[in-house]
Amino acid sequence: MMTSHQPRPFVMAHTSNQWSSGICDCCQDVPECCFSFWCFPCFACATARKHGECLCLPLLDGFGCIPPITMAMRVSVRTRYGIQGTICKDCVYSTFCGVCAWCQMSREMNVRENNISLVHNRAK
Repeated sequence: MMTSHQPRPFVMAHTSNQWSSGICDCCQDVPECCFSFWCFPCFACATARKHGECLCLPLLDGFGCIPPITMAMRVSVRTRYGIQGTICKDCVYSTFCGVCAWCQMSREMNVRENNISLVHNRAK
């Protein structure tokens, strides 16, 4: 009698309640950081679109002291992925580190949306 066992996939998912990268961790995704540096309005619009929002929404940020769209997007990303944080921090990062905040949101979406990997076990 011969038996055979097929390997079963193991699914790993990213479920942390923290950001997967820091606000200034551009070295994790150099092409996106270069894109944001050379053409920030285009990068912000592409990131908003990736999040499912209107493509031109980030262009409204120029009309206030505190960038409302950047802050709202940051809160939305935190809420969607269950990331802990405060409105105060979101406000500070949006106002003083806007480009870095957009890069962090984009990196987070990339990590969270591409988070499933199959790992096969081989029975010996």
